Amino acid sequence: MAWRDQDTLQLGIDPRRAVALTGLGGAAAVLGLLDGSRDHAQVLVAAHERGIPRDTADRVIALLAAAGVVEDFPAAALRALPDGPRARLACELASASLAHGHADGGARILSRRQGARVRVYGTGPVGSSVASLLTASGVGRVSSVSQPGRPGAGPPDIGLPDGGLPDSALPDASLPDLGPAGAHHLPRAAARTRSGRRPRPGAATPTARPRARASAARPGQRADLAILVGGYPAELPGELTASGTVHLAVSASEAIGVVGPLVIPGRSACLGCLELARRDRDPAWPLILAQVTGRTASPVACGATLVAAVAAQAAGQALSFIDLARPADAVTNGTLELVLPGWQWRRRCWTRHPRCRCSRRPGT
Repeated sequence: MAWRDQDTLQLGIDPRRAVALTGLGGAAAVLGLLDGSRDHAQVLVAAHERGIPRDTADRVIALLAAAGVVEDFPAAALRALPDGPRARLACELASASLAHGHADGGARILSRRQGARVRVYGTGPVGSSVASLLTASGVGRVSSVSQPGRPGAGPPDIGLPDGGLPDSALPDASLPDLGPAGAHHLPRAAARTRSGRRPRPGAATPTARPRARASAARPGQRADLAILVGGYPAELPGELTASGTVHLAVSASEAIGVVGPLVIPGRSACLGCLELARRDRDPAWPLILAQVTGRTASPVACGATLVAAVAAQAAGQALSFIDLARPADAVTNGTLELVLPGWQWRRRCWTRHPRCRCSRRPGT
């Protein structure tokens, strides 16, 4: 906050976000009460105790709400977290609420992230960084798989503390049903009784909102989003497409970073479409691909800065998919590519290839 003159207060600095309120006078003290520790009625009481009439305080709050600079966030959602995650997620929520313009202080975004299950295939520097960024951003369950198909090959799932946030802390929010080829809903987890104890095998359990951390990931349990970074079997993208699992491709080598495409099975270009498009331009590509599949350059031409840039872009696109509850526009039917030494991201468009099997699936 900064005063423009004796009667006008500016909230925010950048002109694309800043809001100026004039005529506040002594009622500006109301802003100091909006620290998240009081609900609306408590703010009015505290203002009255400081000599500010209730109707004046209420009008100030209404003006702030109309300007989009005050939001009603369920404080229980943050109080339920330990101090470390609470401080970290406060920054995430502030960023999300400004970016998306939601009037709930980011509660809906937190709920979607809390309920998301993301599996990262590939545990090199980029894969590890992507997993760490998603976890730091509040995604409830992030697992890394170094050798797909081998149970226990990757490290255990990471995310928010066991049990997640209490059911009463967050509003219902989920990713959309993407149709028969990619149907999935969030959140998804094993049932718990209201007491927090797991039900006995075979025992009937009441319907309850699931918790993102209620069960450990199992090899057969489908992720809401898979991120393919490298070192995965050649058949994995086809298996993910066949199972209807949304997946995002990420690569960084030869001083080039590529994020995308985000594959919505049956609805957008898949990795097979990209390979067929490259074959159309280069008849020798299938022969080259057969020789390099499963091999990794040593050392990989991907410095620390490129790792950070690609991981941040990949995590950002994954969060866009989770936060907006719809495919991320930048990487759906497209790739974002960073070629050194220019350090400028560019988008390349892709379309579904008519000869790809994904174009012949029923209902597409």
